[in-house]
Amino acid sequence: LPDRIRINERNSCVDWTLYRDATGFDALKDEWNDLLARTRFNTIFLTWEWQSTWWQHLGQNRGPLYILAARDAGRLVAILPLYVGDDAGPVLQVVGCIEVSDYLDLIIEEGREEEVYRYFLAWLSGPDAPAWNSVDLCNQPAASLSHALLPKLAEEAGFVTEVFQEDVSPVIGLPRPDDGTEPAIEAAWDAYLGSLDKKERHEIRRKIRRMDREAPEAAIRFADGAAGLDADVERFVALHRHSRSDKHAFMSDEMQAYFRAIAHILADRGWLQLSFLEIGGEAVASYFCFDYGNDILVYNSGYDPAGVPQLSPGWVLLAQLIEHAIRLGRRRFDFLQGDEDYKHRFGGIDTPVYRTILRRN
Repeated sequence: LPDRIRINERNSCVDWTLYRDATGFDALKDEWNDLLARTRFNTIFLTWEWQSTWWQHLGQNRGPLYILAARDAGRLVAILPLYVGDDAGPVLQVVGCIEVSDYLDLIIEEGREEEVYRYFLAWLSGPDAPAWNSVDLCNQPAASLSHALLPKLAEEAGFVTEVFQEDVSPVIGLPRPDDGTEPAIEAAWDAYLGSLDKKERHEIRRKIRRMDREAPEAAIRFADGAAGLDADVERFVALHRHSRSDKHAFMSDEMQAYFRAIAHILADRGWLQLSFLEIGGEAVASYFCFDYGNDILVYNSGYDPAGVPQLSPGWVLLAQLIEHAIRLGRRRFDFLQGDEDYKHRFGGIDTPVYRTILRRN
């Protein structure tokens, strides 16, 4: 059973529940995403689906789980999903805090951050918290207050804090068509291309024309999330592992099992966008993306280096995915973490990703 804690904060009665195992995911499932939608940064990596699946497949062997949940008059206002890793002594981290989750944070209703942070800091020093040497809050988006307000409150409470920018996520702001007609979509696509450097605009058009000319049978196919999803995920995994040696090493048996699981649970919610560029029925490039809210998030990719590299299939598929995002009326095309050159050549503008570390004084 969870431990129940009750505190008074600024004349409002807030009930805190501490779950020490995965039953917390079950107990909070029906309210989790509704709360997430009321935060400053609603991201797929903090959904119940992502967090619970990550814990099931990648987290259980990393350390004990602690989920703090706060209610005000029965209304869920905060979820702090944490676990204790032991990479460098006991480190308290947000669930998902390894390289497969690009954005993470404490899940707090907008406007309630200060009171939740104050309780969190008090809890860290109290008897109900686990032993810890540091608190590592990784992958914080720019909109989060965990790299701005939380360190200030932590220093006032006697903690030592460290905040730094750990990475960037290049993001394209997409023009939206005036309506769903083909001329409006083409005009928005032209507006996107017009926002690029002349050289890059020329390269995209040249590569698309060359693919049309030399491989007229080339077609883009999206996995439909139905009976063929298992086979499509296996196709993606094979292309990913063949792409580069580092991707081959990343896609371990454990990671393959995670990709299979997350593909199914996100497909059930309509959030998976798994695409292939096929020539003669053979997949030569693939992107594992998410369609969440108003964003397309580019999560991972793969291609066949022995296929048709001279036709730049990955480049062509990516351009077509941007056009498809415009067609869907999405507002942003998010390349997620990493400052690879191609992201900027497609027009990505860097947005910062932060890390906050708390230590005892």
